[in-house]
Amino acid sequence: MSTTTVQDGSGHAPAPAASLLRFATAGSVDDGKSTLVGRLLHDSKSVLADQLEAVEHASRSRGQAAPDLALLTDGLRAEREQGITIDVAYRYFATPRRRFILADTPGHVQYTRNMVTGASTAELAVVLVDARNGVVEQTRRHAAVAALLRVPHLVLAVNKMDLVDYAEPVFAAIAKEFTAYAASLGVPEITAVPISALAGDNVVTASANMDWYGGPTVLEHLETVPVAHDPAGDPARFPVQYVIRPQTPEHPDYRGYAGQLASGVLRVGQEVTVLPSGRTSTITGIDALGTAVPEAWAPQSVTVTLADDLDISRGDLIAPAGAAATPTRDITATVCHLHDRPLTPGARVLLKHTTRTVKAIVKEIGSRLTLDDLSQHPAPGELVANDIGRVTVRTSEPLALDDYAASRRTGSFLLIDPADGTTLTAGMAGDAFTGRTGEGAAPAAPDDDGWDF
Repeated sequence: MSTTTVQDGSGHAPAPAASLLRFATAGSVDDGKSTLVGRLLHDSKSVLADQLEAVEHASRSRGQAAPDLALLTDGLRAEREQGITIDVAYRYFATPRRRFILADTPGHVQYTRNMVTGASTAELAVVLVDARNGVVEQTRRHAAVAALLRVPHLVLAVNKMDLVDYAEPVFAAIAKEFTAYAASLGVPEITAVPISALAGDNVVTASANMDWYGGPTVLEHLETVPVAHDPAGDPARFPVQYVIRPQTPEHPDYRGYAGQLASGVLRVGQEVTVLPSGRTSTITGIDALGTAVPEAWAPQSVTVTLADDLDISRGDLIAPAGAAATPTRDITATVCHLHDRPLTPGARVLLKHTTRTVKAIVKEIGSRLTLDDLSQHPAPGELVANDIGRVTVRTSEPLALDDYAASRRTGSFLLIDPADGTTLTAGMAGDAFTGRTGEGAAPAAPDDDGWDF
């Protein structure tokens, strides 16, 4: 069961990461996320002998006759004792067809922020549903978070089909309900697969117990799903990370700007704009690993030289002339609050965007999103841990943010505690997700304490 498939038609040479798929798993508690990941690792021969031995030993100590494959990802001692996933467990594995980085995210409501962290860079999300319970509130929450983060591919894995006698009507009903809900969120692609992670049905190999299902297994889909987006096809965004001035006899006047291309392609001879100053120049050279090249594309790390001697430092952004974002000091964004300390209007924070960090003030908190029914609660007064809401932030210096819907890399930012450097909030500029109803905003706090912008 699948909808639109997005093909890459950029025409650019593929970036080195084209064969790498980042994906995240999510679902309610005890739906079998960690078991699914463990089954993927085990059946794809991606588990080392000592790892499997450790899992077998831990399983025996818990009185289990067979290895508990969930322990391959539940690495924290607290998780193993409770039998749940608390933190995001990252694992790398590979098959002959593709390399993978997976994030096994928690199912508890109070760890929604961890799911946001794990899915923020994912190109695909696997949402598990217990076939006995069907779509529940946490299933809808995770689908909404995936939509919020603009994850381009969504897989519904209806797990524990062995406990419902592998009944096709059970799977069909769950798939229909979830597909309709996810489509209402604007998710571009939904694929449903009936599985039993414990028994291995339709995870890596096709199930003999569900001959009525003719679609791919989970691994087959992961191996063949097209990477939904080629960053080289977007307008170029080059955040300057370091200014290189070698001061050597061979290069007495060399001034290069080093960093990683967040998106797009830069070419020698191209006219560019430096933000936020708005000054223009022309690219005279591009160096990649010490070798001059005619062009570079995302996500390559390169050094760029310009025809003019401009005042450029870390945090400035180089973009094509005529296709640059407009710098602004007033940012309206959807955010997920990550810290136990609430976020309130008037809070003094640091805002980190790509390689630039500036002072900022939270001017207002317009609403808080209720993920259960996608409604907006206006003027909440504060955001607590795991809350998702709309905020307005004013920065001390202009920033060139893209809309998050256009660029997940240059449309995102972090709010940081200036006192101790703690990450407080993850933000997505623009209308990343608006919900269905509700208006209003919390009153803005007056500027004082030297943070009057």
